[in-house]
Formats: sequence, structure tokens, C-alpha cells
Amino acid sequence: MTHRRYRRFRILGMLLLTGVSAPASDARPMAARQVGRLTLHRCDTRAPWCGGLYRRLDPSGAVPGAISIYFEYYPHTAGGPAAGTLVATEGGPGYPATGSRSEYLALFGPLRPSHDVLIMDNRGTGRSAAVDCEPLQTAVALTEANIGSCGRSLGRTAPLYSTALAADDLAAIVEALSLGRIDLYGDSYGSYFAQVFALRHGEQLRSLVLDGAYPLDGPDYPWYPHYAPAMRDKFNRACERTPACQAVAGSSLEHIARALELLRAAPVSAEVRYGRGRSMRFTADASELAIVMFAGSPAYATVRELDAAARAFGDGDRLPLLRLMAETLASVDSRDPTRSPRQFSAGLAAAVFCQDPPQIFDMSLVPAQRLIARDVQIAKRQAESPDTYAPFTIDEYRGMPLDYAFIDECVRWPAAAPGAPAVPLVPAGARYPDVPVLVISGELDNMTSPADGAAAAARFARARHVVIANGFHVNALPHARSECGALLARRFIERLESGDESCASAVPAARLVPRFARQVGELTPARGLAGNAAGEDQLRAVTAVLLTCGDAIVRAEANGTGRGVGLRGGTFTVAQAPQGYRLILRDVLWTEDAGVSGRIDWPGRSGVVHADLNLRTAQGVRGNLQLQWPEGVSGARASVRGRLGSNAVVAEAPAP
Repeated sequence: MTHRRYRRFRILGMLLLTGVSAPASDARPMAARQVGRLTLHRCDTRAPWCGGLYRRLDPSGAVPGAISIYFEYYPHTAGGPAAGTLVATEGGPGYPATGSRSEYLALFGPLRPSHDVLIMDNRGTGRSAAVDCEPLQTAVALTEANIGSCGRSLGRTAPLYSTALAADDLAAIVEALSLGRIDLYGDSYGSYFAQVFALRHGEQLRSLVLDGAYPLDGPDYPWYPHYAPAMRDKFNRACERTPACQAVAGSSLEHIARALELLRAAPVSAEVRYGRGRSMRFTADASELAIVMFAGSPAYATVRELDAAARAFGDGDRLPLLRLMAETLASVDSRDPTRSPRQFSAGLAAAVFCQDPPQIFDMSLVPAQRLIARDVQIAKRQAESPDTYAPFTIDEYRGMPLDYAFIDECVRWPAAAPGAPAVPLVPAGARYPDVPVLVISGELDNMTSPADGAAAAARFARARHVVIANGFHVNALPHARSECGALLARRFIERLESGDESCASAVPAARLVPRFARQVGELTPARGLAGNAAGEDQLRAVTAVLLTCGDAIVRAEANGTGRGVGLRGGTFTVAQAPQGYRLILRDVLWTEDAGVSGRIDWPGRSGVVHADLNLRTAQGVRGNLQLQWPEGVSGARASVRGRLGSNAVVAEAPAP
């Protein structure tokens, strides 16, 4: 048997003493700045100052080598001394924090006149010697075998890419820069990192903000006990808050049940156009429905559309649900199109996940024994708690990608090599520090649920847990549905208290698609107002135009600028506008019989949408309509004016 070892991660050959500064390898030779005992240099990124701190790869010295930890430093913009230093750490794991610098700087923007900002790429990510495991980094799909191969290629260095040592790297940089106590913000996995940092270096913290948080451990932890209940709550609550969905008998999970039954009985071989016009082939089955419901990606589209798409699937209209599956499958892959480990390191992600959190099996077992132990544990779970991931069976749940189902991901990761360094996540006897902590959770987030956030908050004596109503995953960064999370985080950093939290309950509910329809005649007509001369069929066409707008806007929100395709035909382009996006539609078909062309100006999460659109239907309806509605407002209504044929249209309907 041929055994191949892939060892393409970068390690510096010369061991340098911890605490010696080194310029980042990519920095241009320009003006220098002394901060603490480190000399920083001008960056080749949008950051003003960059640096590197050489660190032993293995603090014990058992494994030789060193690694340069890259960081960016943003001095405060006003005169006088800094009021403190803000530090942001990224989710993933596997993403470099500097890759999200624009989002972190936007969050910290109002504080930057008085505060410095530090952003560090964790060891094994970005410019801190990104781990590059092949074939894991470029393979079509994540597999147990490729994860195991990555672990074998890392060998004795595998434990040295832990969250613990990454937290120690940050502590060393903070100390070398003489920053004093920092205000640390972590989102998603960054909240996990931040808790490890707190336990290892609590004396360096002034405050902690955990956005999309989950604890380091807990009862039944390896089975992710809050994952499925939060997923079910997400869809049921969203439906309860939308009149059209609420009017359908039963809960949202009951609405979706028929589609699940059909997919179990007869999986569908699908080919679907999605995104910018690419085509995807896949088999739609119960596990593909599970990934749509569990992954929450694209977040708003899945909640907005799944209930109606599942009902349409049950009635024979498969396309809306199949498109949502394709969009989810495309978006859950964390790698960028180039598969660059600097953008996302699949190897680092595997190293962290397979070594830091508890698993359903004993990781000290060799993989052959671990496979047996895994099967024993799963059989026991199926017998004792078959509804762990309801409405899906445990096997259907396991059919999701490994990094979303979790429980099988590390079964082939090698046991620790003889003589490999042991790096405990938390030092023996460590206690959570007595520092102010703000935990922010999204009410509709099932990846890091409110229950997970509450468990994380409970570990700190001075923690405040805020749940953002109708919020999804991570709520203080610019992509969130409201500004509330950012406002609370900034106020907490300034005052060490969140203050008025009323905005957390004021975020409007998601606007769900009332139904998918193949023909305009299946839709509920818009409501005619004084001056309206359009008949019922024309008012149904008005509803089709509105729903076509909503469908295109949601795709623009998820995919950004570029090209998009309509559900049943046509194309649109998305360009950046001073606020939000401008969409140009070209004969976009949301139903099969109504083409919509023209312009939509979408302002983002707040402001007023304006659209000027032309309609043509297979039934001969032609005309021009001007539409507008407010974003970020509960119960928003759209107003419509224009002409269809010879008839004046003056109408209103729920905002799409």
C-alpha cells in the first residue's frame, strides 16, 4: 500500500526567542513606528501599520521551529493618549481576522478617535503561516479520509495549532506592544477563542464582548443539544410572526413535513441554476433539506422562503426548494473560489475542531478503534434519543457536510503521535475572570443559539446576555439585520454596561414569502386604493412584481455585486450604490408568466426602497409601475402606482 504524506504548511526554519519583533513578510520597506518594544512597518493592506512577532511553534521546545504571528495596528485618530485598545478575533476557525478588518473597523468606527485597534491572524491562518493541507484544502468535498490525512501530515505539530496557543500568541503581542488591558470582541468561533483567552490571560482583559457565543463545554456537549431545538424554533417563530404563514394550519415544521416525506420516499435528481447563473447538479434528499434548515445559509433567504418552498414542493412545484438547496450547498463551503489557505485554512479548522472541543468518542483511540466506538455511540443514541435532530433522523443529520453535522468529522483524525506536545485548552485550576462581559445572541440563530449564549454568559460573574429579536448569527457586525448589536457592543466597551437595551426587542420580523406560484392567477391581489382602475387580475400581477423584487433583493443581499438569475428565467445585475445596491432586472421571471424589467434601488437594512419596473405577462398585461416601501420597519407596506394597459394602478400590499 502506498502511503502519501502531505506536509505543505509553512514553518520558519530558525527558532527565534519569543518576544523578538519581526516585520511581516509582506510589508513594504517604508516608514517605521515603535509601539512598545516592537517596530511596526507600513502595510501593503488597508491597515496603516503591520508587524509580526516570532513565537516558538512549541513553547516547550520539544518540537523545533518558530512561527511569525502577523497583526495589524490602527492608532487612535484623535490627539492625546489612547483610552484603550480594541481587539477583534474572527470566527471559523480557519479564517484570518484581518480578512474581516472592514467589518471590525466599521463596528469600532465611533470609538476609533480615542481607541487603538489590534487585529491578529491566529497561528495557522492568513499571514500567520496558514496551514495548507492537501487534498483537504482543494478537494471537491470534505471527507473523513482527507481530514485524517491532514492530521497525519501535521504529525507532532498538530497540537500546536490549538486555540490555547493562539490565545497565548495574542497575549504575547499585547504585552510586547505595552497595550495594557484590552477590550476583546469575538464573533462565532471568535467567542470560543475569547473565552479561552479569558481563562488563560484574564489579567489582560478590561472587557469582553461575545457575539454569537457558545460555551467551551457542557452537558451532552458533543451531540450539540441546542442545535435542533433552536432550528425548529427559528422556523416556527418566523412563521408565527407572518400573517400569511400563520394563516396556514399548523406550525412551520408541520408545513415542511410533507416535503420531507416526499424526499424520503423518492430523492430527486436535480440540476438548478443559482447565484450568478451557475448550474449545480445534486440529489435532493432528506439530508439536503437538513442542511438548508440547520446551516441557515444564506441566513435570511432560508427563513424567508423555506416554508413556502416546502409547501410548493408538496404541491408539485419543486424549483423554489431545489434552488434554495443549491444556494445553501454553495454557501456552506468556507473556502474561497481559489481555495487559498490564506483566505480560509481547512487544515487549521480541522486541527482546532478535532483537538479542542469534546467529541462523542475518545480521541486518544487510534482511528480504527475510534470508528468502532463511534458506531457504538451512535447506535446507543439512536436507541435512547432518536429525536436528537428531529424532524430528521440521526442518519439523515449525518448526511449533511461533516463540518455542519460535527459528530463524524474527526473520526479519522490521528491519535496524538508519540512524544507530541500536550497542550491543555485551559490550565488546571483556571477560573473565569471577574471582568464585565456582554454576550449577544440572535433569537433565530441555531448555530450559536440563545441557549448556548446563556450557557457562556453563566460562566462569568459579571456577564450580561442580550438576545436580539429576529436576529440571526452574529449581530454586531455590518451584515446583521439591525444596528442594535453594534450599538450595544460599543456602549458596553465605553461604559462597561449595555444601558438601554430596548432596540433588542424592536428588530422587525423576517418577511416570509406568502407562497410560491407558477402563474400570476394563483396569487393574492394587491389592495386597490382610491383612484385605482386596475382589475383583480391586474392587481394579482402587482403582487407578482412585488414578489419578484423581493426575490432579487434577497439574492443581491446574499451574493453582493455582480450578476444574478431569476427563479424561472431572466437575469439581473447588482451594482454598489451610495447606500445599498442598485439592481437592474431584465425580464426576470418569478412566476412562469410574468416578466419584470427595470430598476430597483435598495438602501440596505434601513431606508426606503424605490423601484421603476416594466411588466409583461403571458395574458397580455403590459405596463409600468413605481413601487416603494421602507426597510427595517415592522409591518411594512408597499405602495404601488403606475399603469397596466389603459388602467391606472394605485395599490398597496405587504412589503416583499
